[in-house]
Amino acid sequence: MRGALVLPSSRRLEIAGIPPGYNARRPHVDWPEPEGNQLLARIIEAYRGEILPALEGVALPPGLVLFEPGGPRPYVYFPTSGVVAMSNDLDNGVSTEIALKGNESLVGSSVYMGGGTSPNRATVIAAGYAYRIRTAVLATEFARNPVLKRLMLRFTQALITQVAQTAVCIRHHTTEQRLCRLLLQILDRSTSNKIVITHELIANMLGVRRESITGIAGRLQADGLIDCQRGHITVLERSQLEQRVCECYAVVKGEYARLLSH
Repeated sequence: MRGALVLPSSRRLEIAGIPPGYNARRPHVDWPEPEGNQLLARIIEAYRGEILPALEGVALPPGLVLFEPGGPRPYVYFPTSGVVAMSNDLDNGVSTEIALKGNESLVGSSVYMGGGTSPNRATVIAAGYAYRIRTAVLATEFARNPVLKRLMLRFTQALITQVAQTAVCIRHHTTEQRLCRLLLQILDRSTSNKIVITHELIANMLGVRRESITGIAGRLQADGLIDCQRGHITVLERSQLEQRVCECYAVVKGEYARLLSH
C-alpha cells in the first residue's frame, strides 16, 4: 500500500517542526531574492503594499510537508527554487500527483479563494527556497487591491488548467508519456539537468507500480535520453524527451506563459 507522497527515506516535517536554520530569514548572502518567483515578481512590480515587508524567507528541504489535507494553512508560499507536488490521497492509501509547483507559482491558493483548506497535500520533492507570507495578510491584500486580485486569479486559472490536463493525461496517455511529462515539468523548475528523485516516489506520484517506472526508465536510459543512478536521474537529451511526451506538457506550459506574461 502506498502512503502519502513523501520521499521514502525522509522524515515528514510539519511546518512548526522545521529544524533551526531552515526557518531563518536570509541566513546567508546567497539567499535568493523574492523576484526569483515569477508570480511574486509580478506582484512586487505591480503592487508592493504590505506584501514586501511581510515576506519571510524559508528553506524547503526534501520531504517537507507544507500542508496536510484539511489541515491549517497559516502561510502561503512562493518558491524561488525547488519543486512542490500537490497530491490527493484515497482511503486505501494511494496518493496521486495532481499538480507541480515551482518558481512560477504559489502554494496555498485555497486560502485567498475563501475555502481556507483543501483535501490536497503539498510536499517538497526537490529542495529549494521560498518566501512565505501569513495567510491573513495575503487574504486582506487580495480583498482590497484589484491589481493583486487580477494577478492571483490569472495564476489560479493557469493552475486549474494544469489540474484538469493532469486528469486528462492520467486517463488517456501512456505511463511513458506521463513520466516524460513529469521529468520535463521538474526540469522547468530546476537549475540543472540532474533530478534527485527515486523510482518509488515517481511511481507514487503517477499512481503506478514502481516496477513499471523502473522498466520505462531503463528503456529511456538505453535510448540515451536519461541516466539513472540510485535516487538520481540526469536528463541527457531533453529534446528527445519533448518528442516522446504527450501534448499535455505543452498545453500547461503555454497557459502559464500566456496568463502570467501580462
